Amino acid sequence: MESPTRIAVHGPKPYDVLVGHGLLGELGEIVTGRQRIAVIHPASLRTTAEAIQADLTGHEVHLVEVPDGEAQKDLKVAAYCWDVLGQVGFTRSDAVVGVGGGATTDLAGFVAATWLRGVPVVNIPTTLLGMVDAAVGGKTAVNTAAGKNLVGAFHPPAGVLCDLSALETVPRHDYVAGLAEVIKVGFTHDPRILELVEEDPSAATTPQGRHTRELVERAIAVKAAVVSDDLTEQGVRETLNYGHTLGHAIEKAESYKWRHGAAVSVGLVFAAELGRLAGRLDDGTAARHRAVLESVGLPTSYAGAWDRLHATMAVDKKSRGSRLRFVVLDGLAKPRMLEDPDPSLLVAAYEEVRKDRGGEVFL
Repeated sequence: MESPTRIAVHGPKPYDVLVGHGLLGELGEIVTGRQRIAVIHPASLRTTAEAIQADLTGHEVHLVEVPDGEAQKDLKVAAYCWDVLGQVGFTRSDAVVGVGGGATTDLAGFVAATWLRGVPVVNIPTTLLGMVDAAVGGKTAVNTAAGKNLVGAFHPPAGVLCDLSALETVPRHDYVAGLAEVIKVGFTHDPRILELVEEDPSAATTPQGRHTRELVERAIAVKAAVVSDDLTEQGVRETLNYGHTLGHAIEKAESYKWRHGAAVSVGLVFAAELGRLAGRLDDGTAARHRAVLESVGLPTSYAGAWDRLHATMAVDKKSRGSRLRFVVLDGLAKPRMLEDPDPSLLVAAYEEVRKDRGGEVFL
């Protein structure tokens, strides 16, 4: 078996992201010295959580089961987790482990960040989206009625274990949805990612693809480098939200029934069109967004009501007062902010997104 790749994340609380196969055995070393371990996991991963519990001999391990999917990112679920920690006497000498997709690591990180004003958390992402985005970087959050990820904290994990073996059981649509975040950083930071996808789009949609490990490692390396320089999203880290402003609005409009990656995919097309119409991005790179995303089966069109989406975007975390702010590209791998664009540009960009070009129905 190949040795795991170790990607360092620097900053006030440095940690490593390990990528490889058979990594659960690495967890014991990360939580050495911790007495109690709370393993937060969705119901669908009960068996995995029980295996972790059995492996962590010498620790008092408590399994905390939460709902599957986006439903777990709710203050009521977080409150349930806090209640469990209180009942078992959780202290700052203990640690939380989040096992699951991006929603689970977001929740586990938020619970760890807020319990006693911060206890260690270790993320074990089991989906592509979790590995390349949610589990790395220390952004934790839950959703509210007003929007997605509006309540949260920056709380870097003590470590992240990306066991590629977990991807073998991820449903196809979930796996493809995760590719949206991989493709995103291909446009914002590492164009080689786009070339690998374009070489063999079909292979990119499966964990068995010949470039799967490289795609995962490249995407993680981008995020690690960005968050090392800007943990609390005061500058360059905002560029990782490329495509997310509209994407999050779509998720809310669809009551979170759309997968995050599917919504971000549409958001990427919108951001590319907005950059093109603002004179910031060339036609070819804008068109490449739609081509690459569609080549792996991701959606590039959406026909929801603009007024509702626009209102949701107004409370996006990048907004400042009444001014909307978007990440756009000044060229390939040149992300920049577009401040308070003319409303007519936003409408025109959305009209391009509304055009149904056929293709796979993807939720």
